[in-house]
Amino acid sequence: MAEGLRERRGDQPGDEPRIAKALDATDRTLISLLQRDGRASFTALAKAVGLSEGAVRQRVQRLLRDGTMQIVAVTDPLDVDLARQAMIGVKVSGDVHVVAKHLSALPMVHYVVLCAGRFDLLAEITCRDDAELLKVLNAHIRGIPGILSTETFVYLELAKQTYAWGALTE
Repeated sequence: MAEGLRERRGDQPGDEPRIAKALDATDRTLISLLQRDGRASFTALAKAVGLSEGAVRQRVQRLLRDGTMQIVAVTDPLDVDLARQAMIGVKVSGDVHVVAKHLSALPMVHYVVLCAGRFDLLAEITCRDDAELLKVLNAHIRGIPGILSTETFVYLELAKQTYAWGALTE
């Protein structure tokens, strides 16, 4: 993991398969609480789950160390001079993993997913403006070997963004 980027395992030939982590109810509750407030104190978390502060600290550190979760600062792109966001649909000829790796290496690309349907890959990018978006598409993305075509979906307004992936607790 470099600078908050986490590459998934099990995506490419030779990678070990991804295995879901065995999380107990306490782990799930801690993750859920931290998704709502990543700055919650170990004391507050301990009260919420009924464990000692030390036990909670150890659990949180294990979840971080194992890559089960990350605690990051989330910004609104508009507040940091990144006014243009877009999703790029990509059709690929050849090994989709190779193209995904090239896209993932671009600093303005924040999300790459292999998918089924009309596109082989989806890549989310964030830029300062339309001129930079055009430059990224022309100079960086469309020149990647194996890319047959792209379709750009420009974000006009963000209606919802969440990092709480479903109900972890019941």
